[in-house]
Amino acid sequence: MIACIFLLPLPAMAWSNLGHRLVGELAQRHLTAAANAQVAGLLQGEAEPSLAGIASWADTLRKDDPQAYPGSDRWHYVNFPARTCTYEPPRDCPDGNCVVGQIERQRLILADRTQPVAVRRDALKFLVHFVGDAHQPLHNSNYKDKGGNDYQISLRTPLVPTGELASKYVDGVMGTNLHSIWDYYVLASAGLTADGYSERLGTRPWPPENIGKSPRPADWSMEACKLIDAHRLYPKGHRLDHRYLDAQRPLAERQVEIAAKRLADLLNATLVN
Repeated sequence: MIACIFLLPLPAMAWSNLGHRLVGELAQRHLTAAANAQVAGLLQGEAEPSLAGIASWADTLRKDDPQAYPGSDRWHYVNFPARTCTYEPPRDCPDGNCVVGQIERQRLILADRTQPVAVRRDALKFLVHFVGDAHQPLHNSNYKDKGGNDYQISLRTPLVPTGELASKYVDGVMGTNLHSIWDYYVLASAGLTADGYSERLGTRPWPPENIGKSPRPADWSMEACKLIDAHRLYPKGHRLDHRYLDAQRPLAERQVEIAAKRLADLLNATLVN
């Protein structure tokens, strides 16, 4: 790790809990009454029966109960070959084991009213999470560094970690990696709670301006991949501070908004048929 602080890469968790909650909250605001009723029925009994409340379930699952869906780690991302963002399923998503394939698969399960409620509930939870993942650029990468997990960063930040990561924070500097910068720090450094952030984003025009019209998850993933170079997500060096986070936050916020719009459209079309 650069700057003498070493941190093993964390499992990919696009947007962390904050980002996923924002996608779920904003999407639910734009569900039809019929779709909202379906969501309420499927999530009955959940500790927090809302799209925001279950948005991080897919990450919690692979940590706490990995045998429930063996191999689901691969469902959170798609890797493209170097210098291309063109999606080819046999090459990039064999057997549907990538974020694009799983959005398509879980949508079909959710739409099937003959499936048990518990199965459809899990499909809904996966969809909310994976649509968010498909819009985090580093979950759709054509760099050979595990989506930025192997690109080490020393981040000067006032955000003090807790638990097992506390020892990685020394003199105001966090040893981390580019993937974690995008999973957590870009949004968290705004200093807002999830409720405060959703209220801020909720005042913006809806739908987001100049959003692509394609309903295909493959197009969403290819679009996110192209943002990596277009917006220079990879810094020139390995030492960052608030200037990088502040510069990249508008893009992250826009990706959250676009993910929410596409999730709402997907659920409105899938749950009412």
